[in-house]
Amino acid sequence: QVQLVESGGGLVQPGGSLRLSCAASGSFFSINTMGWYRQAPGKQRELVATITSGTSTNYGDSVKGRFTISRDNAKNTVYLQMNSLKPEDTAVYYCNLKVTLTKSNYWGQGTQVTVSS
Repeated sequence: QVQLVESGGGLVQPGGSLRLSCAASGSFFSINTMGWYRQAPGKQRELVATITSGTSTNYGDSVKGRFTISRDNAKNTVYLQMNSLKPEDTAVYYCNLKVTLTKSNYWGQGTQVTVSS
C-alpha cells in the first residue's frame, strides 16, 4: 500500500512564500515521477510541476519562474518551493506519484494553500 503524506500548506500574503513537502511510503518502483497538481473551487485539477527520479522537471505555465520542484530520492520525498505567491495560486495542492512501468498512479489527500491579504 502506497501512501503520500503532504505538509506545509497554509495561509500566506500575496508575494509571500511557502514550501510543500510530500513523503511517499510503501512499496513502489524506484523509477517514477512525483509531482504536484492543484484544484481551485469550481475548476479542474491542473498540473503545477513534476519531477522524474532522474530529476527532469516540468512546470505548468502559470507557475514557471516562481515555483521550484525538487526531490530527495533517498527519502522518497518531493518538495515544492513556492515564491511570489498570488491570490490565483489559492487551491488544494495534491501530491502525485506515477510509476509508468506498473501503470500505477497514487494521490495524496491534499493540502490547502490560501493566498490572501
